[in-house]
Amino acid sequence: MAEIPTPGPATSLASNAGGGDLLAAQAITMRFGGLVAVNSVDFNVPRGSIVSLIGPNGAGKTTFFNTITGLYKPTSGRMVFDGRDITGKAPSEITGLGIARTFQNIRLFSNMTVLENVLVGQHSRMKAGLLGMIFRTRGVRQEEATARERGRELLQVVSLAHAEDDFAKNLPYGDQRRLEIARALASSPKLLLLDEPTAGMNPNETGDLIYFIRDLRAKLDLTILLIEHDMRVVMGLSERITVLDYGQKIAEGSPEVVRANPRVIEAYLGRGSGASETPVSEVSEL
Repeated sequence: MAEIPTPGPATSLASNAGGGDLLAAQAITMRFGGLVAVNSVDFNVPRGSIVSLIGPNGAGKTTFFNTITGLYKPTSGRMVFDGRDITGKAPSEITGLGIARTFQNIRLFSNMTVLENVLVGQHSRMKAGLLGMIFRTRGVRQEEATARERGRELLQVVSLAHAEDDFAKNLPYGDQRRLEIARALASSPKLLLLDEPTAGMNPNETGDLIYFIRDLRAKLDLTILLIEHDMRVVMGLSERITVLDYGQKIAEGSPEVVRANPRVIEAYLGRGSGASETPVSEVSEL
C-alpha cells in the first residue's frame, strides 16, 4: 500500500517563487433564494502554494469553487485573480486568464481518445477562425500540429503517453483522473482547482496521485487549490487549509493548526463525549 506523503522542506510556503497572493476572495457571499451557501468568506491562495478547502458535506466548498470559475456569479463580494477582478466573468474568460479545474465526478469525453480529450482542453488557447478551419489553411494545420505535440507532452507528464489512442472510457479509474488533470493543464493554467481528486481511488492510487500533484506543482510552476474528503491526503499535501462549515469560514492555517482547532473537530464530529480528543487527521470521510 502506498503511503500518504508528509510535507517536507520542498513544499514549504517560504520557498514559493514570486510571492504574494495569486487568488484573493473578499467577502464572497452566494445565496440561492433564502439559502446562504457561502457567507462573506475571505480566502487567499498564495502564489506557488498547495491549499486545501475542506469542511463537512454541505459546507459550501463546491459552491465556492463555482464562484471562482464563473459557473456562479457571487451575490456579493469580489474575486481577484493575478491582480485582475474576475467577479462575475464568464467561465471561458476565467479559463483564458489562467484558471482550470477538474470535477468530483469525472467528466471526460468517454468515446474520444486520450489524446483527443487533451486537445479539447487546448481549445481556449487556439486562434484558428471558422474560415481557416473550413479551408484547412497552412496556419490552421500548423496550429493543430503544435497542439498535438503539446498534448503528447502533457500525456508524458501524467504517464499516459502509452495510451494516447485508447478511448478514455477504457482507462482504469486512476488513469481517468490523471487524464482529466491533463485536460485541465492543456489550457496552460496558473491556478489548478482539483475537486475531490482522489475520490473513488484505492489507497495505492491515492498515494501515487499525491506524489503526482506535488510533482506537477514543481514541474509546471503551478498553484493548486483542492477540495478533498480524505484527511490523510489533506494533512499530507497541504501547506494551508481553510475550513468551511455552513458556508462560513471557521478556521484557517497550517495542517498542525487546523488539526488542533476545536471548532474544526466539532464541525466534523459534532458535540459529544470525547469528540475533542479525536484528531481531525483520523477522519477520512466527511
